[in-house]
Parts: sequence; structure tokens; C-alpha cells
Amino acid sequence: MGSRPPLLHRIGEAGARVGTRPPRSKRLRLAIQLGVALLIFGFLVLTVVSQWSEIQDKGAHFHVVWLIPAFLALPLFYVFGALGWDLILRGLGHRVGVGQAQVAWGQPILARYVPGSVLYVLGRVLLSERLGVPRRTTVASIVYEQAISATSAIVFSAYFLIIHPDLEGKPLRFTVLLLIPLAVTLLHPKVFAPLANRLLGAFGREPLPAVISARGVIGLLAFYLLNWGVITIGTYCVARSVSNVPADEMLRVGSAQALGYVAALATLVAPAGLGIRDAVFAWAVKGAVPGGSFAIGSLIAIAVRGVLTVVEVIFAAAVTMLGRRQGWSIHTGVLHPSPEEEAAGEPSGG
Repeated sequence: MGSRPPLLHRIGEAGARVGTRPPRSKRLRLAIQLGVALLIFGFLVLTVVSQWSEIQDKGAHFHVVWLIPAFLALPLFYVFGALGWDLILRGLGHRVGVGQAQVAWGQPILARYVPGSVLYVLGRVLLSERLGVPRRTTVASIVYEQAISATSAIVFSAYFLIIHPDLEGKPLRFTVLLLIPLAVTLLHPKVFAPLANRLLGAFGREPLPAVISARGVIGLLAFYLLNWGVITIGTYCVARSVSNVPADEMLRVGSAQALGYVAALATLVAPAGLGIRDAVFAWAVKGAVPGGSFAIGSLIAIAVRGVLTVVEVIFAAAVTMLGRRQGWSIHTGVLHPSPEEEAAGEPSGG
């Protein structure tokens, strides 16, 4: 009787086979979709109700016209996000095309609202595999994407975190500056490659076929910083629709969004950072609103979450249509029927 492979190797083999059969049950998909919707809007409603009296006292207002530029700017954030991932894949030696990258990045984006973001990662892996990208390369690209996004977010928001009124007089606030060189160092190919290959080897996987050069990493950081500027414009317009946020506080509003993103990364179990990202954003943005009101900050956070969710739905629908027009797409088993259902002629449950 031969010896069994190490535990991590068996886990790696199981992970390599994941995704060949998405969930087939329409009821399961419908339950996931309804659960996600209730989670999102239930959180928003409960937050509004609990803060409503203070919000009224602070004189909140609603100017819907400000949502027009918000809905023009925010979709660009997702378009550039997909483009950034395409650039990461190119740095790893794979060209999938701009249009196909938009589909592979954007179609499973709503799966982020499923706790753990497992379905989101799985959707990216399966779509990329259809484009000829090995699974380990796709996973590496997602690791790069999250690390570069987090590093750029820290760079973008560091100044405004240091000057936040709640942190005044606390020397520990300057430790955020130490995270920037540390993150950049970890992304350097001479550091990232041995760390990633050692981790892959522990799971019985092959080493990475390529890593992104140091110059490429710096270029990507600059690109993602630019994209934080894009979402800053959109987020400010949403904030302006519910409160008189001064124009000179626009960067602070954007930095609050970046801080919320970093906080969400630290809690992968929360679907799309729901709750945690919003709470951190509300805390950070309150320094930009008149009176420093956390209640108004909460209202802005709710409005931003709602608008971003609508934009994500529109973006996911648009790239799905693009994929089908190009003659390729993938059925995640959550928003679309599984391959087995299509073969049987069963209609979609999404």
C-alpha cells in the first residue's frame, strides 16, 4: 500500500478540481440571490432607522441631481478595475484581450456578496481558464490585484487617516506609513516569487510561470491610484446628494472609500465587505461633513453602498451581454443556469 500524499497536497488537488459542476438547483440559486438582497437592503434599512433621529437633527437633504454625475463616474471605476486586472495578466505573460477581460472580471462581480467571496474567485478562475489562463496564474493575478489595490488605497488615504480628528495626538497613527514600503517590498519579484512558489509547493502545485517585474508593479500602483481618483469623484457626488460636503473635502471622501476597502480585505468572510467597509467609511468620512457627524457619515455610507450596488448590477449585466455577443460566457450556477441545465433545456432561475 503506497503512502498517501501530504494533507496540503490533497487539498491542492481538490482545489484544482473545484468548479467543474456549479450548483444545479434553481431553488438554491434563488435562495442565494434573495438572501443577498435581504442582507444588503436589510442592513441599509436598519442603519437608517437607528440613525434617523440624529440625521434629521443634522439637517440632511436630498438632491437627486448629484446622482447623475455619480452614475457617469462610478461605472468607469469598474471598467478601469477590469483593465487593471488585464494589465496584471499581461505582466504574468497572458493576453486575454480588453473586452474578454471585462467579461471575466465583471460577470462574477455580484458573487462577492456571497460570504467568503469564494464564488467570486471561482467565477474568475473558470472564466480565465476558458481564455487559456492556468488556474494558478489566475489566482496569482487575483493576489496581485488585491495587494496592489490595498497598497494604492493605503497610499491614497494615508494623509487623511493621519489627520483624522479622532486620531489627533495618537502617535500610532503614523504606523500606516510603514505599511507602504512593506507592501511594495512584498510585491517585488525577488520577494513575491519565492514566497508564492513556496506556498504553491506546500499545496503540491507547480511554481508560477512568471512574476511581474518591479517596474511593472510600480506602473500598476500608479494606475490603481488613478482609479481611486475616479471613484473619489463618483463617491463625492453621492455624498453631495445627501449632505453639504464642501468641494475641498472631495479627497477626504475618496480616502474614506479607500480605507473602507482596506478594512474589507481584512474580513473576507463579510460579503463584499458589507457592514465593515460601510462602518469604516462612515467613520472616516465624518471628518468631511459639517459638524463631524457620524450619523451623516452613516447616511452617506448607506447612499454610497446603494449606488455602488446598482452600478455593479448594471456593469455585470452589460459585460454578460458583451460576453454572449462575443460568443462566450460562463454559467456560474448562481445568476445563470449550469451547463447541465442548459443541456437539459431547463430555463434559468436567475
